[in-house]
Formats: sequence, structure tokens, C-alpha cells
Amino acid sequence: MANEPFFRKDGDLFVPTRAGVGPWDPNSLHGRVIVGLLGAEIERRHRAPEYMPARLTVDMYKLPDLSPVEVVTRVVKDGYRIKVIDAEFISGGVSAGRATCQLLRWTENPPGSVWMREPWDAPAPADVPPPPERPLGGMWDMRPFLGEFRGKGPRRTWMAELRELVDGVPLTPFARVAVAADFASPFANGGDQGLGYINTDVTVYLHREPVSEWIGFETLTHGATDGVAVADCLLHDEQGHIGSASCTALAQKRKL
Repeated sequence: MANEPFFRKDGDLFVPTRAGVGPWDPNSLHGRVIVGLLGAEIERRHRAPEYMPARLTVDMYKLPDLSPVEVVTRVVKDGYRIKVIDAEFISGGVSAGRATCQLLRWTENPPGSVWMREPWDAPAPADVPPPPERPLGGMWDMRPFLGEFRGKGPRRTWMAELRELVDGVPLTPFARVAVAADFASPFANGGDQGLGYINTDVTVYLHREPVSEWIGFETLTHGATDGVAVADCLLHDEQGHIGSASCTALAQKRKL
């Protein structure tokens, strides 16, 4: 990836670049880089090959500025079948987010058949033309093929990363999902007047990791009352369903 990464390492700290600035404040980080960094550091420090990171929940309770970031992790449960890891995103010495990841030991599916949704009828990413402009100045690549961001009805798109999360560190399949997952909020919560909700958390559920760089998002639900919203998207790769991404959100206005 030739584009500027979201973070550069300085010892044990992660120094943000302006590539990771979000839409709400010109001097604060995008939620995707918070989720991505927490997920990637949990995986790097605590995952073993025989375990699947099946759930990652990230609470985001402060917009972090571009101060250096420290990630602190803690083992909550170190069992044979289930491991639970907590992590905290500390920006400029202040806690801005925290994560919990559940890692499950690989085994075998039990016998029998279980109902599943029909596979989504998605064209291959290579067969979908790119939009005229990339979102947020090229923060990611996209291939939308059903619905419009400001339109009504369901939406489907492919997404691929254009940047490294941390300079010089290739994205793993799990880190790729973690960075992308925050998109569930704008994709499912955006309306005909644009996006008026800022998500306060993201939860990713995975039964397997993506096999390629493209992740498919499919809107599932959106609901909102008195400025509080919940939304869900199904996640896919080019072989089929891999999991889901859910979020809660608050009504929000952009800072000029």
C-alpha cells in the first residue's frame, strides 16, 4: 500500500497521521482507526493460531485528537476453549475507547443442518465500476452495487482498504475486518439528508475471516427514537457470509 498509513510507531506509542481524521471534527480521529488499532493489537499480542476472534466490541466515548496513542491490554479469561481480552485506547494520556474480544478455539461443527440465509447475489468486486470519488479523500476503496447512500431501501457495497493501519505492518484478515467494521454506522444510519448519527460503539461477530481484501456490507436494520439509533449490517467476502457488524449511535452535528 503506497498511501499514507493511519499510524506510525514511536517506541510503544502509535502516532496518528492526518490520513485517519474523521468526518465530525477536522482534528479528531475516525472511529474506524480506533476499532482497527484495538482489534489489531489484541490479535498481535494475544491470539494463537488455534483460536478465532469471534467477537470484538469497541466502546468509543471520546473523540481523540492527533496525540500519540497507547494501547493497553489485559487478559480477562485465559481458558482452553474461550479467551477474553480487554484493551484500552489512550490518546494523549486520556482514555478514548475500550474493547473486549472473545477468542474461541477452533473445533468441528456438530452434525445436522441449520437454517441459513440464501447467499447474497453479489457481483464480483472486479465487475463493479468504482464511484466517481473515493470516500473521505481516499480513506478506503468502494464498489457500491445496490442502493444509494442518500437513498431509500437496502444497500450493498464492497469495501477494500487502501492504507496500512500501522506503517510497515501488513493487514491481517481480522485487522482488515476491524478497520472496516465502523462503516456499518454510516452505511445503515445515513439518510436522505446525509449522516446525522455518530456511533458510540461497534460490535463485530465473525464465524470466519475474509479470504481476500474485499469485504461486502449489506444493510440489515436501522431504528432510531429521540436521537438514539441502532443499526446492523451483514458482512461477506467473495465466498459468502462471514458475520455481522452492529452499532449504537447518537444524533450529532459536524464541527466546522
